[in-house]
Amino acid sequence: MPIIKSAIERVKTNEKAQRRNAAQLSTMRTAVKKFEKAQEAGSDDAKDLYIQAISAVDHAKSKGLIKANKAARDKSRLTKLAK
Repeated sequence: MPIIKSAIERVKTNEKAQRRNAAQLSTMRTAVKKFEKAQEAGSDDAKDLYIQAISAVDHAKSKGLIKANKAARDKSRLTKLAK
């Protein structure tokens, strides 16, 4: 545990950011899984879930949670699954 005040504040900030990042990643993964499950079941709302999943992947990329190549790969796989 740090002793210097600025280091203590940094630890708190990092923990807060880690919780926020984990929540946003979880949201992205959930959106992708919902779409995959709906597509597999042949659901009517699969198109809306596809848009939400793509949006979630783009949001995670813009926040720096995933790299650009992973975002492109995920979007490509979702698009292929949607067709």
